[in-house]
Amino acid sequence: MKALTYHGPCRRTWGEVPDPVVRDPEDAVVRVGESVRTPFADTSLYKLPEDVRNEDALLLADILPTAYEVGVRKGRVGPGDTVAIVGAGPIGLAAILTARLYTPSRVIAVDLAQSRLDAAKRLGADAVLTAAEATPEAVRALSRDGLGVDVAIEAVGVPETFELCTRLVRPGGRVANVGVHGKPAVLHLEDLWNRDVTVTTGLVDTHSTPMLLDLLVAGRLDVAALVTHRFGLDEMQEAYDVFAAAADTGALKVALFRT
Repeated sequence: MKALTYHGPCRRTWGEVPDPVVRDPEDAVVRVGESVRTPFADTSLYKLPEDVRNEDALLLADILPTAYEVGVRKGRVGPGDTVAIVGAGPIGLAAILTARLYTPSRVIAVDLAQSRLDAAKRLGADAVLTAAEATPEAVRALSRDGLGVDVAIEAVGVPETFELCTRLVRPGGRVANVGVHGKPAVLHLEDLWNRDVTVTTGLVDTHSTPMLLDLLVAGRLDVAALVTHRFGLDEMQEAYDVFAAAADTGALKVALFRT
């Protein structure tokens, strides 16, 4: 059979492999392209209404609940808030969509790539800044009273973007960290100790999936622009290459379909 085989970072092949066999008592053989056994299905599967596209439903498995639960809800976005979202990849763009459910007065998106800032603008960001432009002074000028943003959502996962969020937030504001960090980040308490700033982290548990699905059905979440490239399962290698070169291809989310 054909399969995509992972050989380590940036090393993968698509080709013929032996058919899988059960080796240990705990093993199970599943066919991902056709069917799969899902443990605990009563708490993790949801029936899709006929008017929800499969492509839109894919986003409920990852970026929408992550952005909403760990970013928007933990950041306590509320009416009239100024919100900065640092990182306009798929998670950051989903945070823009779900933050707007709470009618903030302004959403500011920050990213390195102009193509992703353009996508942020299309999805509802009121202002977009490159990383070089996103100085605390520039962001404060975009806030309602010049003191900084009420909520800063970190959606990248590197020290520089987390530390930037702590500099952009106003006294009494909230920093919601969504990004997955692989290196230490500095928490500058010498600057933050007297500013009453709340910093939250978390891991999505998808409790919001039924509600987000209802919003999709009601037409309150327009996610069509998030999927930019589509491939068959036999084109998986090309799909990975396109997503890896997102700065050149403009890829946001890549969807794979059974052909």
